[in-house]
Amino acid sequence: MKKENPFSFKGLSAEEVKVSRLKHGENSTKDRDSGYFLIAIKEIVLEPMFVLLVVTSTIYFILQEYTEGFFLLGAIILISAISFFQNARSRKALSALKEYTQSLTSVIRDNKITKVKSEEIVVGDMAVISEGEMITADGIVLQLNDFLVNESILTGESFSVTKGIAANEDCNVYQGTSVISGQCVFRVARVGRNTKLGVIDASLGDIHNIKSPLQKQISRFVKQMALWGVFIFLLIWGLSYYNSRDLLESLLKGLTISMSVLPEEIPVAFTTFMALGAYRLMKLGIIVRHTQTIETLGSATVLCTDKTGTITQNKMDLYKLYDHTTKKISDKKQWGSPESRKIISIGMWASESVPFDPMEKSLHAAYLKYAGKDERSLYKMIHEYPLGGKPPMMTHIFENHSGDRKIAVKGAPEAVIAHSNLNQDEIDEILKEVSNFASQGLRVLGVGEAHFAGNNFPETQEQFDFEFLGLLGFYDPPKKNIKNTLDTLYEAGIKIKIITGDNTLTTLAIAKQVGFRNEAGVITGEELMKLSNADFDEKVLNTSIFTRVFPEVKLKIVHSLKNQNQIVGMTGDGVNDAPALKAAHIGIAMGKRGSDIAKNSSSLILSDDDFGKMVDAVAMGRKIYFNLKKAIQYIISIHIPIILTVALPLVLGWIYPVIFTPVHVIFLELIMGPTCSIIYENEPLEKDGLKKPPRSIEITFLRWRELSRSVLQGLIITAGCLLIYQFSIQNSYGETLTRTMVFSSLIFANIFLTLVNRSFYFSMWSTFRNKNPLIWIIIAVSFVLLLVIIYQPAVASLFKVTPLNFYQFIITVGVGFASVIWFEIYKWVIRLRILK
Repeated sequence: MKKENPFSFKGLSAEEVKVSRLKHGENSTKDRDSGYFLIAIKEIVLEPMFVLLVVTSTIYFILQEYTEGFFLLGAIILISAISFFQNARSRKALSALKEYTQSLTSVIRDNKITKVKSEEIVVGDMAVISEGEMITADGIVLQLNDFLVNESILTGESFSVTKGIAANEDCNVYQGTSVISGQCVFRVARVGRNTKLGVIDASLGDIHNIKSPLQKQISRFVKQMALWGVFIFLLIWGLSYYNSRDLLESLLKGLTISMSVLPEEIPVAFTTFMALGAYRLMKLGIIVRHTQTIETLGSATVLCTDKTGTITQNKMDLYKLYDHTTKKISDKKQWGSPESRKIISIGMWASESVPFDPMEKSLHAAYLKYAGKDERSLYKMIHEYPLGGKPPMMTHIFENHSGDRKIAVKGAPEAVIAHSNLNQDEIDEILKEVSNFASQGLRVLGVGEAHFAGNNFPETQEQFDFEFLGLLGFYDPPKKNIKNTLDTLYEAGIKIKIITGDNTLTTLAIAKQVGFRNEAGVITGEELMKLSNADFDEKVLNTSIFTRVFPEVKLKIVHSLKNQNQIVGMTGDGVNDAPALKAAHIGIAMGKRGSDIAKNSSSLILSDDDFGKMVDAVAMGRKIYFNLKKAIQYIISIHIPIILTVALPLVLGWIYPVIFTPVHVIFLELIMGPTCSIIYENEPLEKDGLKKPPRSIEITFLRWRELSRSVLQGLIITAGCLLIYQFSIQNSYGETLTRTMVFSSLIFANIFLTLVNRSFYFSMWSTFRNKNPLIWIIIAVSFVLLLVIIYQPAVASLFKVTPLNFYQFIITVGVGFASVIWFEIYKWVIRLRILK
């Protein structure tokens, strides 16, 4: 989209842009993705399972058991392909996310202002940057207006830096820094790796991202299992060699147990769940900037939200005026009077020339409609006092060619009143009308004007002696879906707190309209800051509405809640919201009206500014956590019978010590991978998922209390497999038939375990109604493959199994079913306890 260019710079032409890009490159510091294929191959080759498979297949070839050797080579290719597919799937999701979150920068090209992606900026471009935006390339300032920059990303210093174009002033701007106030046009001098930030980024290329707590726990768990695998491998190898004196056969037995111990599916499942979860959220209009946030969403206990634009529509229609001179309130039908026109005009002059804020847009529109002659082109801003103070106000000074000046102020009524020449009776009268407007849910601004001769302007706007003119009342209607959103979040056990800069009466009126639960009263930012630390914490925890809050208070509220073990979500859109957004566990920025600084400080972005999407975000966070829990506990449950069925006959010296070979273990691994990473990832959120209280962030499914259930499931499946083993011995079955029955029983147990573990609360029968067609596809494939293995002679020879008769087949199905179905009784007892 192109806009008219109000500046004197024409910018580059399309052809000049191409030439510059060829000469200086793209504005990107990242080129490491180009070698993704080789990186992915390297990661796969270094996987412990890959190494075990290569060693095992080599031993088979040495033993001249070529069929098994080639099978394992095929397994290497298949497992590598699955790993590559999973990595590519996750990478594709994250790449789409990165593409979606790219910031746009306004540049002047062909004498038009157009927005381009940051990586499309070239050396020589004329970039236009304003308050709240990030600077996306290094450059030299050519034109500016009250331009302040935060360069802490480069210097570590948080104070604002003033820029200028005079010979003794700093005219350089740098990529990655942010605009605190004002506007400027700068010529791009360096892009990509040649920028100051690019040089730093290049030196950090080998520094890895910090792992999340759950990632660390999973990594620690997998390492512990790997160490156990090494120990058991050495034990089995040593015992087997001691008994047989056959080095290679003993090594094969040791490698078989190592394969069964290694839970390589867990880190793959975690990566897949997080990447696809972020992708699914993006499809819902929720941009996840840090995938670790997905872990936290399901644990959120408090959501702190602004009122304007979050609970309300942020439309800010100018609805009523109060004229201090006549003491009259007027609506749109009466705004043709000179007094009303003057109040509207002063409000407009105190706004930005190119309005961004909805209230200022409304003032400009009202000025065009009611003020008569449009004088904006006749006046030029000669001085500006940006929004500041507690409570805040802002002042603009305009002058025309004849020297006529307009000094206009607007802001919180209390601020304008405090710096106007008013007696106490007048102040009481104005505050009465402020309360009257606010009780109707109106956002109220005070306006005034001043007179000043000369150019030695006061250092601060508070030094002017303003004449108070009146009040502007804006109506910002609540969003249509907000009541349902709040009710759903309340039902999910999440506390909602409104933190706003607006006054108390306006906030209470809107809160009442949307059904906000305010059992704990209201407190202002000023009142809050007067409290001791202990009282501050108590008030913050128990209060639902905070009004007249300034940025420092908002940040302190976040820290207080975090210190009281709350998991905090915070919404925001402005420059001043950035510290609180960054401090919160879940910083939530608005996609449409949010500043670049707010977005870059957040962990989530609501692309359409719809707070209702937070219900989807919390639901997705809980769904991903619960499904990942099911996947990992399934992996643990099914690994236990594999490990013990391989190990116990060997260790105890049973008649058939080698029940499973590497071929069987690898086949089971190939079944388990898709089950945990595909079936459970696609499971919908259970019907009570948003009716449970948030889980504690300290609780994970890798604690013994959580794992004991999986261990018990695995032990009972093991008991079923060993029961089949002993049944076969008692019936004088040979080794091949015994192996077939044990193997088939474990496959059927795996199928039933997949179905039973779809919920740890609801019955297996009720989960059949959950839409997840992939589960039936993978179960069907597993069943068909089992039939092929048993009844296709060539494949049966490879697996060293034999066909089962109907009676034997039914026994393996029955034992597999019985070794898992007991968990349905356990779930039934849990449901009875909860219903009581």
